[in-house]
Amino acid sequence: MSDMVRRWVSASRLTVLLGEDDTYRHRPRYHEIVRRARDAGLAGASVWRGVEGYGVSSHIHTTRLLDLAERLPVLVMIIDDTARLRAFVETNADLLDSVIVALSPVEVFDGVRH
Repeated sequence: MSDMVRRWVSASRLTVLLGEDDTYRHRPRYHEIVRRARDAGLAGASVWRGVEGYGVSSHIHTTRLLDLAERLPVLVMIIDDTARLRAFVETNADLLDSVIVALSPVEVFDGVRH
């Protein structure tokens, strides 16, 4: 019987910040990012919808006021190997050209079978 050994593994986090109303070919841009990440074989992607934020316009978008509950912030997070994430961004530059993209080093607590 093999034992499960847990250890910290170096990886990177790709963070994409955009508005929920951002589209790409008439579909939500965040959906296309997740679809392409899956098709590229990346480890996983998650999407979070924010409750408040602002961008270059400095106009605050919030869920607290019904009439301003548009263009709320959305965050897409993908964690994988640094080189794979860099390649994903370069390959999908057309999709990511109008959003904020950040790459950060992280450590992931991973289970490895021995």
